[in-house]
Amino acid sequence: MNSEIGVIGLGVMGKSLSRNLARNGFGVSLYNRHVDGLEEDIAINFKAQYPELKKSFAFDDLKAFVQSMALPRKIILMVNAGPAVDAVLNDLSNVLDAGDIVIDGGNSHFEETKRRINSVKEKGLLFIGTGVSGGEKGALNGPSIMPSGDKQAYVTVSKYLESISAKDSDGRPCCTYVGREGSGHFVKMIHNGIEYAEMQLIAECYSILKNQNLSNEEIADTFSSWMNDHGSYLLSITIDILRKKEGNEYLLDKILDKAGNKGTGKWATGAIADSGEPATMIPAALFARYLSFFKDKRQDAYKAFDKTNLQVSEISINELKKAYQFSRIINHHQGFSVIESVSRKNEWNVDMSEIARIWTEGCIIKSDFMKNLVEILKKESSILLSKSIIPEIQKNHSSIISVVNACLQNGIHIPCLVEAVNFFHGIKTPDCSANVIQAQRDYFGAHTYKRKNDSTGKSYHTQW
Repeated sequence: MNSEIGVIGLGVMGKSLSRNLARNGFGVSLYNRHVDGLEEDIAINFKAQYPELKKSFAFDDLKAFVQSMALPRKIILMVNAGPAVDAVLNDLSNVLDAGDIVIDGGNSHFEETKRRINSVKEKGLLFIGTGVSGGEKGALNGPSIMPSGDKQAYVTVSKYLESISAKDSDGRPCCTYVGREGSGHFVKMIHNGIEYAEMQLIAECYSILKNQNLSNEEIADTFSSWMNDHGSYLLSITIDILRKKEGNEYLLDKILDKAGNKGTGKWATGAIADSGEPATMIPAALFARYLSFFKDKRQDAYKAFDKTNLQVSEISINELKKAYQFSRIINHHQGFSVIESVSRKNEWNVDMSEIARIWTEGCIIKSDFMKNLVEILKKESSILLSKSIIPEIQKNHSSIISVVNACLQNGIHIPCLVEAVNFFHGIKTPDCSANVIQAQRDYFGAHTYKRKNDSTGKSYHTQW
């Protein structure tokens, strides 16, 4: 008897997805490469470890793996993004048949996905680029899944992806066909960018409360009190992190303050620049991680400038809560605006409300606010200008100004809080200072400029 679907790459995510598929009743073929002394019998040992995999098939021979599956073959790739995907695709192209479907479930760049769709099409294969969010636990128990590419191929594999995905409050799968080309991986990339900024905002709130001499337990209690109004997965795990002890000491206090990244934040920042959208919080969060890695330079600068006289200002926890919510609204507005803009330019027809819906469960940025966005984005294209959001922004505006002012006075690094309020002030400035910049460009480079009183769009140049 042949299996229904195969998984290539048995790292953390590949193993979790395989177990998820098996637990949902699907026959699964498992494959991991064989590398003498490094990767031996990975699939066989993995199968033996979990009872739900009893009826699965395990291989380290690619041809035997492929032959074990029913036609058309359906294979999920869970290998590292980049050259590894191309290498596996090249090997598969020699053993697959026309009509077989390959699903890339890794964090591939959306442009690479577009290229691969066209590349395998020449060989009669179908390719689906699929964003998967939720980490190890999500992959095992139900992730948020963002497939794109060949629509008919998705119809063929939809029962597998939708069965293993998380379910929203109405029981619907947190999996939807996103659109053509690499739109699924693009949406996942921006998801990760929103995630970067959400994490940074929580870290900034932690830093502010630490500077006010609150203990880890007190900060955890503060965040717990926020969950009623601003509940999110990231806030909930931060509460757990703050309370975790190693012996009698808090583990968080022992963790080196260097934040890593795997590249999706960098890709998101580049895509934002290419889109022309002023989504400032994701780049700010990325560069905050970069700055964290300069530990020695930060310590040297502290020694050089630690005698700087600063005005100590108290920060109200209630105002901090409002500033946090203000900033989260801006972050989500910016992220969804980038998706909408790029979707429009590429004619992907991505449904913004549907993206919010599949992000309500299973993924890292799931939150109560995301649930609100499902209905908002059904009716309105701009989160910021939504009738239900405008009062929230107005109510919290003075609080974020107060918090940012106090942080600047206390010398606390808060890049995302600053960017949130800066963006808001910029987006509601009807006449900004860009006329000066355009005049400067014309002065030194003859780049020309438009005039306010000329509706024809004519370009002017002045001999300054």
